Amino acid sequence: MVTIEQIKELRNISGAGVGAVREALESSNGDINEAIKYLRAKGLAKAGKRKGKVTEHGAIGTYVHSNKKFVVVVEVACETDFAAKSEDMTKFVNDLAIHIAAVSPKYISVESIDKDTLASEFTAAESGLETKPEEIRKTIVEGRLSKFYQEVVLLKQTLFTDETKTVEDYQNEMVAKIGEKIEITYFYKFQVGEPIVFNTGASDEIIE
Repeated sequence: MVTIEQIKELRNISGAGVGAVREALESSNGDINEAIKYLRAKGLAKAGKRKGKVTEHGAIGTYVHSNKKFVVVVEVACETDFAAKSEDMTKFVNDLAIHIAAVSPKYISVESIDKDTLASEFTAAESGLETKPEEIRKTIVEGRLSKFYQEVVLLKQTLFTDETKTVEDYQNEMVAKIGEKIEITYFYKFQVGEPIVFNTGASDEIIE
């Protein structure tokens, strides 16, 4: 039987919703590591289904540094052409491009972190806590993972253009304002002399 404590722990680790977390835990018989793999696989499947809709409606935001040696491109998908061409969407995608240029996230969401990196960070978060009581150990691990997500995950970061909210808060505000679902589908970072960073929301690539 899945416990509330397990649901809370996996939510803090994965950032996934309660329903998805419960389903993952039930499918893995309460094994946290297997549940993480389940969520990862499900996230990839969803990303694959959405990919075909990306070019139908959406907007592109760009940032070009004044020295012409650093460029960011970000795409946001939405349900209608009307929303894609709105002033609100234009501002949103350009704010995202500026944020990515300034803060340098590696992933769009927690679900888009590759499984090896996620497993490595989870192991690192548990390091040195072997003698701690279980509840204290869980709290420390959750805190360490949360800090990691804030450093590398776009949606979890404080918005560069407005530090009173996260990027995810800003996205939710946009959904409420335009009345339809929007999704950050990918971003590129190009810098002269550096590898290209490309994230699709499903996986992270460094292109040499």
